[in-house]
Amino acid sequence: MTTFSANDNEFMSRAIRLAKKGLYTTHPNPRVGCVITKDNTIVGEGWHKKSGEAHAEINALNQAGKLAQGAIAYVTLEPCCHTGKTPPCTTSLIKAGITRVVAAMQDPHEKVAGKGFEILQAAGIEVKVGLLEQQAQCLNPGFIKRMQHGRPFVRIKMAMSVDGRTAMASGESQWITSESARNDVQHWRAQSSAMLTGIGTILSDNPSLTVRQNNESLDELAIDQPLCVILDSHLQLPVDAKVIQRPGKILVFTNSTEQQKVVSLEEVGVQVVHVNKSVNGLDLDQILAHLASIEINEVMIEAGATLAGSFIESGLVDELIIYMAPVLMGDQARALFHLPIIEKMSQKIQLNIKEIRQFGEDIRIIATLS
Repeated sequence: MTTFSANDNEFMSRAIRLAKKGLYTTHPNPRVGCVITKDNTIVGEGWHKKSGEAHAEINALNQAGKLAQGAIAYVTLEPCCHTGKTPPCTTSLIKAGITRVVAAMQDPHEKVAGKGFEILQAAGIEVKVGLLEQQAQCLNPGFIKRMQHGRPFVRIKMAMSVDGRTAMASGESQWITSESARNDVQHWRAQSSAMLTGIGTILSDNPSLTVRQNNESLDELAIDQPLCVILDSHLQLPVDAKVIQRPGKILVFTNSTEQQKVVSLEEVGVQVVHVNKSVNGLDLDQILAHLASIEINEVMIEAGATLAGSFIESGLVDELIIYMAPVLMGDQARALFHLPIIEKMSQKIQLNIKEIRQFGEDIRIIATLS
């Protein structure tokens, strides 16, 4: 078992905090931080800021300069060893004279996956792996999911009353939760590669589905709007819908063969992708596989009870984010999820609560499904 010193833990913790600075901007690349130390003093640090720009290790090496000679590099993810939009980080670490690399985790990308460590070791650099690995994995759930399973990490965001209702019977739903909770939602949208909804939500609410940069932590960042994904079996999306006017790309999945509707949407900048039909609508597995193929890491679903329930029933949901407001809406109001009939307690769907936090008067629950 690899052992790490108190200093190792301190510097890797710093690297993880640096990686979080790229939470909203690195898509489709992973969020990575790097700290370079000499004689237990930080001489350089950096994080990956945006795809196509320098990786965390390069930013840290540039800050360290000549002090990198004989230094230790702490990095939250295995250094890359292939040429993509930028040169290999392994080459730069070797040339700089780094003598020890401490990494939190191995890179799951097939072009790296241990090869970076092998190159560093072949150059005489000591390599240690596994320090604060779980924390490092939490930085990049979508990147890891896409590399290992060929699909994005899927979150469902819902807002409900204490009695589990999301809208009145008429469909009226604005607003169940407070402004504080709605502001928090913007952070989840901002860190998502794509936002996904169904045509029912578009037709009933006519939302813009954008990241609203209405607080200090988002205002200062150059955030690209997530890809907007709409599931629309019969291509009912109006060409004058608000969502079409939003900045950023729009992708519609359908099984309609009405070519004129396809043409009309493509003329206003919408990309239309045909997928197979399943028992409950469109083939959700095929949709997620396509999103992974275009480098979508994290998908946030903001949809009605039917589509949200279909994703849960299909076993495709990685995380639930539920905001609960201190209100009652009555048994005629709309339910949180439409799920198959559950008749026995043995059939209930168990949730694992990861976090409970209060925003204003509302409570945010983050949970996974067993």
